[in-house]
Amino acid sequence: MRELIQAALAKAGDNQEINTFKKISGGDINEAFQVTTSENSYFIKANQQVPRHFFQMEVKGLELIRGTETIPAPTVYHYDLPENGGPGVMVMEWIHGTRKDDTGKRLGRQLAAMHQSQHDYYGLDGDTFVGTLTQPNGWYEDWPSYYREKRLLPQMKLADSQGLLHAGRRKRLEQLITKLDEWLPKQPGASLLHGDLWGGNWMAGPGGQPYLIDPSVLYGDRSFELAFTELFGGFPEGFYEAYNEVYPLPDSYADQKELYQLFYLIVHLNLFGESYGPSVDRVLQHYIG
Repeated sequence: MRELIQAALAKAGDNQEINTFKKISGGDINEAFQVTTSENSYFIKANQQVPRHFFQMEVKGLELIRGTETIPAPTVYHYDLPENGGPGVMVMEWIHGTRKDDTGKRLGRQLAAMHQSQHDYYGLDGDTFVGTLTQPNGWYEDWPSYYREKRLLPQMKLADSQGLLHAGRRKRLEQLITKLDEWLPKQPGASLLHGDLWGGNWMAGPGGQPYLIDPSVLYGDRSFELAFTELFGGFPEGFYEAYNEVYPLPDSYADQKELYQLFYLIVHLNLFGESYGPSVDRVLQHYIG
């Protein structure tokens, strides 16, 4: 692995020998390292077996976020396009800092500003990843169609193939999918969304400045993003108040929140098994009865 990373650093333009090579906690999918040379400090992700576009789509997401000039995301110096199933490395700037009293408010304000960067269509022009699962995408003229066809249906089919849909769960899920238009706006703003924004996918940098990391971007209803932030926590005091001061959520958000959380619950059902089944059933019961 060290030789693979040394080669990636050379491709990034740093030909100095590695001084510090430290494995760190970086999530369940990739190995993560803090690496320093005499020129710079780096955060490096490495994976022994990834699809060819695995890092490419993450880089695209980081570039889209930075392009809004609203909230920072790490700079990428190099990433591999490995042969499918081969090893890959992604070299990024090392971000280090601690949260300040106003970090949560800054995160809320800056995310709200990012969500005001919008597209004419919903979705994305390339497949991304949610966890280790491929997330299919495409462009749609209305939001419920995208959410139905690219979010809920693929996860439902995967759950079915893994034997995770008992008869009652399958029936309620099918009913909910056919009724999405009753609950979701047809054409909300197509905001740029991080797409996987839980508490582990943002961090504090220098001066307490929040940074977004590990995106799985799309253009969609911003309520989808905010709903996920509430599912597993990890957002500091002042975040939601500050967000709403800049870009108030619609009154319908409370009614839609669990419907948007359902996607991520089914993803977790597919990744981690039946321990998430009762949460899926609770949401289905809420909407379908």
